[in-house]
Amino acid sequence: MKSHTITLTINGESHIVTVRSADTLLYIVRGRLGLTGAKPGCLNGDCGACTVNVDGWPMKSCLMLAVEAAGKEVTTIEGLKETPIQMAFVENFAFQCGYCTPGFIMNCHSLIEQHPDADDQTIKEWLESNICRCTGYIEIEKAVKSVLKRGAHLKAPME
Repeated sequence: MKSHTITLTINGESHIVTVRSADTLLYIVRGRLGLTGAKPGCLNGDCGACTVNVDGWPMKSCLMLAVEAAGKEVTTIEGLKETPIQMAFVENFAFQCGYCTPGFIMNCHSLIEQHPDADDQTIKEWLESNICRCTGYIEIEKAVKSVLKRGAHLKAPME
């Protein structure tokens, strides 16, 4: 299989990596770069545990090839340091076992950035892309709403 040497910009840092054409972004981020916040779940795009942000939008990294990420800004959970949505997840107990939490936080971070005036329907639609089997989504919705209400997304990270 053919290899490519590409530059990935992840969490603001450039990484030169040699990847195979079939390597997923999830595989490279976790296995080669040691950023293990994005989790392998279903590996077919259903669960959202592997969600990262690509150019500000949520992307399931198990579905994206690493070569597709070249030239884009990729943010993993490790790149969100004390952002308002992370604090809101803690304040609202928006997690149980925690396995899916990084993917939810990444998705919610994008939601808040892309839709700072999101209504209940928009929030519900965005949360449909991630699955949690340990809890309901009420606490996660409360976390998103608390950030939107405070306008805290306008100033990140929290001080």
